[in-house]
Amino acid sequence: MPRPRPGSRRPARARLSDGHLANVYSAACPSRQALDRLADKWSVLLVGSLEGGPRRFGQLFAAIDGISEKMLAQTLRSLERDGLVVRREGEDRSVTYELTSLGRTVREPMAAIRAWAERYIDDIERARAATDGLPPR
Repeated sequence: MPRPRPGSRRPARARLSDGHLANVYSAACPSRQALDRLADKWSVLLVGSLEGGPRRFGQLFAAIDGISEKMLAQTLRSLERDGLVVRREGEDRSVTYELTSLGRTVREPMAAIRAWAERYIDDIERARAATDGLPPR
């Protein structure tokens, strides 16, 4: 990935194999797929659950209320395919999942998204109630 120019406020964007710069606003850009992975609620919650270090499937399942085993497995596979999570088999055949160095780069922005959701949920619910014509809570 190219480095930002000195004094630049914008982070550098990757240059694609065709020579174009990555652009999430372009439908053809593969960065849209990465954005889709990172914007997924289960991905956000899994990254948060893995921030403290490696965890087993059962620990992740117990930590994330409402996720099905199928969705957990599917999301872990997708995060692994994208290079954000690594699956490790122990000598006792136990399996753990942990963030890769690339996965650790998304901890801060995902933590900010989780914190924002918790901080502003009352405002969101009031706006929804007003739009739906319901009395305020």
